[in-house]
Amino acid sequence: MAATDFSVREYSYDDVNGYTGEVGKQLTKELLKKNIFARVVLIGRRKVDLGADATSANAEQVQIDFDAVDQHKAVFSGSSVGFCCLGTTRAKSGKDGFIKVDHDYVLNVAKVAKESGCEQFHLLTSTGANKNSFFLYPKTKGLVEEHVEELKFPKLFIYRPGMLLSEREESRIGERIGKFLLTPIFMLCPTWISAPIETVAKAMLANLWNKPKAENGVEIVNNAEIHKLGGDYEKMFEQK
Repeated sequence: MAATDFSVREYSYDDVNGYTGEVGKQLTKELLKKNIFARVVLIGRRKVDLGADATSANAEQVQIDFDAVDQHKAVFSGSSVGFCCLGTTRAKSGKDGFIKVDHDYVLNVAKVAKESGCEQFHLLTSTGANKNSFFLYPKTKGLVEEHVEELKFPKLFIYRPGMLLSEREESRIGERIGKFLLTPIFMLCPTWISAPIETVAKAMLANLWNKPKAENGVEIVNNAEIHKLGGDYEKMFEQK
């Protein structure tokens, strides 16, 4: 299938929130490399060097204050597709900071996107997300999933990858040890508990052409499905 057969002509403009994180950077790289949209707005707290991708004339970096997203509604205007990869860690931001970023920022961005006419929203959370969990991380992820779902986007895809595999700029000692100990499992069962950031980004883009399976327009994409979609994405562009 040639790329022109499935270009997103009806979605001429998209925004990426949290594009400076590991998955967000990879998503941005793919968006600009494949030139899927006529215009891409990269929304974050700071601007970054996009490297070779900066040559893309259709990409615009916009800095906003996520504590006052309502004051930046114009940035979201006209966007039919939204990607949200916002996130931090408790170790980096503390309990309150983690909740503010991974729940409040995400939900507020989703609200403004919906009010601005976004028809398709792609949200990155994590395996184990559960609003009833006793643990902070899965509970926060589960709650934000539920609250974004209540906004009733026409299409909402929620991605729950396992351990993200990448060369993180802020890689922590515990994370490095965990990955080392789990390396045999990664090799024997690559789709079970981990996902390369490249695969996650490609899975999010592959779903641009899919319809959520549930009647309510919401689809939760687990780790194994993320791997499958990542492969589907490669096939979509194999003739490009």
